[in-house]
Amino acid sequence: MADRITVIGWDGTPLTEAAGAALAAATLVAGAPYQLTALPVPESAERITLGNIQQAARRIAEHRGAAVVVAEGDPGFFGVVRTLRRPEYGLELEVLPAVSSVAAAFARAGMPWEDAQVVSAHGGRLRRAANICRAHPKVAVLTAPGAGPAELALMLRGVHRTFVVCEALGTPDEDVTVLTSDRIADHVWRDPNVVLVIGGGAQAGAVDEAAGWLAGRPVGYPGAERGWALPGDAYAGAGRAEGESGAPEALPAHVRALVLARLGARPGDLVWSVGAGSGALAVEAARFGAAVVAVEGSRSACARLTVNARRYGVEVEAVYGSGPEVLGGLPEPDAAVVESGGLDVVRAVLARRPERFVALPRTLTEAQEVRRAIAGAGYRADGALLQATPLRPVGEGDGLTLGAGGTGALVLWGEQIV
Repeated sequence: MADRITVIGWDGTPLTEAAGAALAAATLVAGAPYQLTALPVPESAERITLGNIQQAARRIAEHRGAAVVVAEGDPGFFGVVRTLRRPEYGLELEVLPAVSSVAAAFARAGMPWEDAQVVSAHGGRLRRAANICRAHPKVAVLTAPGAGPAELALMLRGVHRTFVVCEALGTPDEDVTVLTSDRIADHVWRDPNVVLVIGGGAQAGAVDEAAGWLAGRPVGYPGAERGWALPGDAYAGAGRAEGESGAPEALPAHVRALVLARLGARPGDLVWSVGAGSGALAVEAARFGAAVVAVEGSRSACARLTVNARRYGVEVEAVYGSGPEVLGGLPEPDAAVVESGGLDVVRAVLARRPERFVALPRTLTEAQEVRRAIAGAGYRADGALLQATPLRPVGEGDGLTLGAGGTGALVLWGEQIV
């Protein structure tokens, strides 16, 4: 193993005394080509271009002498330190960080960022990074070749955001560009870059009680209410007015609780809620951090859905329409629920291959048909009939009795068979 391994974070400013001394004494230096060219690397030192970090780590482990790894900004924040610290390499590091590229990007934009989400598009995670941008009003994206600003904007097609693209931060070629998301794909962007994705309706209505003590405030937290599977009256216009799509009232809270558990919505996921009504279920899925697209055939219900999303400080994209044809232009789902719409809609959703699927049939006959569709699409199918009866107090004492208005609901679900 190398006698000493120093990881230097460099943001384009002059090196500190400690970093300069470590670099001057190095017999092996690893970094990006522009870093190896710009910094005073000793002529006698072995140079390694940081492409495959695992290969570089193995070479450093074999080296005898003083090794230096140069990285951008803070190498302990979505950087090389995580890989170099893996136990199989047995490396002990001294880390000399600079200002992280994310901190520098927000500084260039003149914005606070303790409430921002920070995601990496490296390693094939561009789609999940885009879903975070759908769900949150302030996101920093660490891009990668082939997963840069243009590709991210295409993933967000139809979702209006402002992009702050910070290219080559801390170098003489630094450039900061502010454009709306529909114009990003028209440009050719240089690596490395950091993208700030700003905007969305949630930022206007969100409760900001967490600001000042909790970094990366979860979407919708703490929100107007604590908990989830809230009572129906917690949502404006729960259900539909009579005559709207012929659908029943909003799902009872205990049914929503089971549906949410089976969907397993999480940050980075995209959830479809089809036949969403006033959006109680869609809003609660969004409060778990998922991006949510809610499809609804009533314009007034879409409007109420938007009001409910704003109330709880979450992003829900409301899409007006009904039937399988409206689903064709939607981004790929990780999980989906069909609240209403019938067997044709169920089959159309299953054809898009979400990992998890839930349906709410209205009759036992419909439930049998839906279960066959779920199993026939290659999912492990299961289901339940949920029944609940409220408890009512008796007189002035502490006695209880079963109240009127008990409800029952059929819930079917499926998970992809791996």
